[in-house]
Amino acid sequence: MRKGALIIFPLAIILVFLGNSAFMPEKKVKKPAANSPVKWMSFEEAVEKSKTEKKKIFIDVYTDWCGWCKVMDKNTFSQPEIAKYLNENYYPVKLDAEQTEDIEFRGHTFKYVESGRRGYHQLAASLLNNKLSYPTVVFLDEDFNMIQPMPGYQKPEQFEKIIKYIGGDHYKNTAWAEWEKTFESSIN
Repeated sequence: MRKGALIIFPLAIILVFLGNSAFMPEKKVKKPAANSPVKWMSFEEAVEKSKTEKKKIFIDVYTDWCGWCKVMDKNTFSQPEIAKYLNENYYPVKLDAEQTEDIEFRGHTFKYVESGRRGYHQLAASLLNNKLSYPTVVFLDEDFNMIQPMPGYQKPEQFEKIIKYIGGDHYKNTAWAEWEKTFESSIN
C-alpha cells in the first residue's frame, strides 16, 4: 500500500502542475485573418506605413472567443465593396484585445494585463475607452487621433455607409442623418 502511494503521490503532483498550466495565459502569436479580402496589418505596420503615406487607421478590435467578431469577419469584412474601400482609404488593422505582445507607440509601451480568466491588452483598453466590448471598430485620423470607436456587430449595409462617411471626411461637416439620406439617394 505504501509503495503504491509513493508512486501515485508524485504523479498526482505532476498532473496538478500540468493542469494548472492550462489556465496560464500563453503567448499568443499574431496570425493574419485567413482568406480575407481585407489586407489586414498589425498596429505596428500601420504606424510604419503612415510615416510614408498618411491614411486614416481602421482598427478591428476582436478576441478569438468572440462569436460576433467571427460573424463580422464572415458577413461584413468579406464584402468586396467594403474590403476594397477599407484597403484603399484606410490602414486596416486587426488588434487582438488579448494579445500578450507589447506594442510601442509614441514613447509608451502598451502591455498585456492579467485580469480574471483572460486579461486584456492596454492598447485595446485605451482605444475602447476602457469599455472592453467585442467586436468594436475604431477609427483614427491620419495622425492616430481618435475619431470614433463603435462597439457591436455592424451589418454590411450600415457599415459601408459608416466607413464612407468617415473615410470621405463627411463627418467633419455633415450630420450623420443628412449623410445617410444623401448616401441612400446616391445608390437608388
